[in-house]
Amino acid sequence: MPDDNRDQAGRPSPDALLEKARAETRGRLKIFLGAAPGVGKTYEMLISGRAKIADGLDVVIGVVETHGRKETEALVAGFEIIPRVEIDYKGRALEEMDLDGILARRPDLVLVDELAHTNAEGSRHPKRYLDVKELLDRGIDVYTTLNIQHVESLNDVVSQITRIRVRETVPDSIIDLADDVEIIDLTPDDLIKRLHDGKVYMPRTAERALTNYFTPGNLTALRELALRKTAQRVDDQLLTHMQAHAISGPWAAGERVLVSIDHHPRSASLVRYAARMASRLRAPWAAVYIETNRSINLSEAERDTIASTLRLAEQLGGEAITIPGREVAEELVRHATANNVTHIVIGAPKKPTWREWWGRSITDDLIRKTGEISVHVISGNEKDGTTARGIKAAATAPQLDLKAYLLATVYVAIALGVSIVLDQVLDVRNLALVFLMAVLTSAVLHGLRPALYSCILGALSFNFFFLPPRYTLTISDPESVLAFFFFLGVAIIASNLTATVQRQAAAARQRARTTEDLYLFSKKLAGTGTLDDVLWATAFQLASMLKVRVVLLLPEEGSIAVKAGYPPDDTLDDADIAAARWAWEHNHAAGRGADTLPGAKRLYVPLRTERAAVGVIGLDSDRRDGPLLTPEQQRLLDALADQAALAIERVQLVGDVDRARLAAEADRLRSALLTSISHDLKTPLAAILGAAGTLRDYFASMPEEDRSDLLSTVVDESERLNRFIANLLDMTKIESGAMEPNSAPHYAGDIVGTALARAAKILEHHKTEMSIPAELPMVRVDPVLFEQVIFNLLDNAAKYAPEGSVIQIEGWADVDNVVVQVSDEGPGIPPADLDRIFDTFYRVRKGDQVRAGTGLGLSICRGFIEAMGGTITAGNRRGRPGAVFTIRLPKPTDLPKLDELK
Repeated sequence: MPDDNRDQAGRPSPDALLEKARAETRGRLKIFLGAAPGVGKTYEMLISGRAKIADGLDVVIGVVETHGRKETEALVAGFEIIPRVEIDYKGRALEEMDLDGILARRPDLVLVDELAHTNAEGSRHPKRYLDVKELLDRGIDVYTTLNIQHVESLNDVVSQITRIRVRETVPDSIIDLADDVEIIDLTPDDLIKRLHDGKVYMPRTAERALTNYFTPGNLTALRELALRKTAQRVDDQLLTHMQAHAISGPWAAGERVLVSIDHHPRSASLVRYAARMASRLRAPWAAVYIETNRSINLSEAERDTIASTLRLAEQLGGEAITIPGREVAEELVRHATANNVTHIVIGAPKKPTWREWWGRSITDDLIRKTGEISVHVISGNEKDGTTARGIKAAATAPQLDLKAYLLATVYVAIALGVSIVLDQVLDVRNLALVFLMAVLTSAVLHGLRPALYSCILGALSFNFFFLPPRYTLTISDPESVLAFFFFLGVAIIASNLTATVQRQAAAARQRARTTEDLYLFSKKLAGTGTLDDVLWATAFQLASMLKVRVVLLLPEEGSIAVKAGYPPDDTLDDADIAAARWAWEHNHAAGRGADTLPGAKRLYVPLRTERAAVGVIGLDSDRRDGPLLTPEQQRLLDALADQAALAIERVQLVGDVDRARLAAEADRLRSALLTSISHDLKTPLAAILGAAGTLRDYFASMPEEDRSDLLSTVVDESERLNRFIANLLDMTKIESGAMEPNSAPHYAGDIVGTALARAAKILEHHKTEMSIPAELPMVRVDPVLFEQVIFNLLDNAAKYAPEGSVIQIEGWADVDNVVVQVSDEGPGIPPADLDRIFDTFYRVRKGDQVRAGTGLGLSICRGFIEAMGGTITAGNRRGRPGAVFTIRLPKPTDLPKLDELK
């Protein structure tokens, strides 16, 4: 962050000293940063922890995830490990780091793995990095690990590279908080070899990772991000050290480029030169405008040039900075030395040679004062200015404020009355000060022109009433002539200076209001997550700040359509539609007041980013002719449009990433479906073909019992094949969103009884117990879908529960729901599989004697139950082996009464 302590030359930066003081009162944070999982962050953290133990420090492990890696598990041995705390979450016991246990133990150093981890619901903090911050605030040092894809500011970049959006992120402020960042680097080839060797993931998981995430291109890009982020952090630390110790730069450990701009058109070419230089040097750069007292007198065209040049710098990747100051060269040098700038780009002096006799140019002063900083003097090309906006500005005719001139007359009249009274006791030349007070009062309250008016009126009054001969405009005394002209000169100079200060104060107030409005607008946009919210906020902000009517248009199916407006307005005539489309296609303004299609009712300005135009803004007002916006309003429109365009692009990029994720998920499902079909269709078909072929070839010689068994096999496998195809069709409906339950009030016991009868053959080797009370409230369900859910749960229980065991179906009602529970006496569900048990095509590992499933049955159960407004959860029985599936359906509030049914 640029530091600009203009009055602290040669002194340490207060901000840097404050940051240093804060660091001394809290624990130290060291982050082991990696480009991807498996590079050895946890291993290196444990090695560093052992070194600290050897140095005599008290080191404990708060949480370390070994992921089954033998080398990491060997390093953990010998550390004191703070036991994790168990948190009950939806009937499951999850283990989290015991923050209170660490605080009570109060070691010198604690090792905390996976900084981006999300804590279980019910923990003190929702994220682990907040636990780390509390440890640091208590004075405990922390070593922790982090992958580059979890850094918040890089989330969009990583998702664009890997096509995977990481949900667990850490704010950049945590990295800024770190005292040390150690990059754990491994080449892509070495990391891929570790994956093949099984040192990162289990073989099956490693194979998927190599296909989707751990590609050489992805790893190279992530590695560059990690190295750049670490280099940026080191550069910030160097700058903070220099500011804290009052070290004047530059220290050329890293390059920084600064370009000075002004109101001349050539500034655009200077900015482009600086951008090219920074690109060659791979250095950060900034464009700086020094706002001096002379800036208040710039014309609107010159102000436009400055604003356009600063916007150009931002579009080219630089930082746009405006600094108020007295002298340009002095402020540039002060800013450059405070921020370790190594190169300054400035335009060559343009003023005539004779003016240099009266004083050096800004460029000469800068070269003399920069010391070790390289100064690049560029002639620049005035023709290579910023692109013209193509919008005519509304005239801002000066308004004649008669009230101001009337009050100025009153001030002079008051001064005249006071002077007549004081004329009895004071010398006549002292009375000029009274009239001077009236002039200054006019300048402060009403500006320059009323002040000049009061100056002339006061001078004439002073001459007419007090200079001999009195009551004439002639002056006989030479001394009085001299006094009169000195009074007139002092009054003009004083009024001009006072009016200038007044204009500067008014401009500062207006700039503060505009800045606050822009900040609030950017804050509002940052908090919006949908496109409709962004468009509404943009339309409202434009209408309120520019006092115009607004419509926003976005591309739709090859054309452009109205998406929002304030006040709401969605009617455009043919001329407006043509102007809006032209503005979008050509990325240039069109319509009212523009160079193109000026006959349109509205002015259309494209919303553009570095990629392309993302939409169009349409502006209109009650004035039916002439340009809409003043130059100042056009600059404000540019600022608002830039923020809105970035927000719209952000939402669209998130949508693109989500669509890419869905497409990848569809490809995964398609691949899994083909794999499932190749096996699960082949198995029953092979059995059917084998039995049918045997019957065809040996029917006559085969005993009746054998023929009956083969026919039963054909029927059983056909039913199995029919169930599988039905599951595929149901899953297709769920995935496509075409599932529309035909819900009506039903008694759950009846539907469960129907499902039991249907599953009788599957359950012939098991015992079933149903306990559903007759007084159980009715539920609003689709009976066909609910029966299929119960059938799938019974089929699942029959697969896993041993023969002769009991499958129980229970029902009861709680405060808000009707609960139906299916439990078995099988081995239960492994804890690692509980989160994925309802995923499509996911199957829990089972023994050889358990018949294979498709991985669709439980996923269909969840889809059907959620479509009917309920929930389904999986868990294990308490105190005994077995799985339990619990269905919760809300009690209907609109059931008809018994009398109404009769």
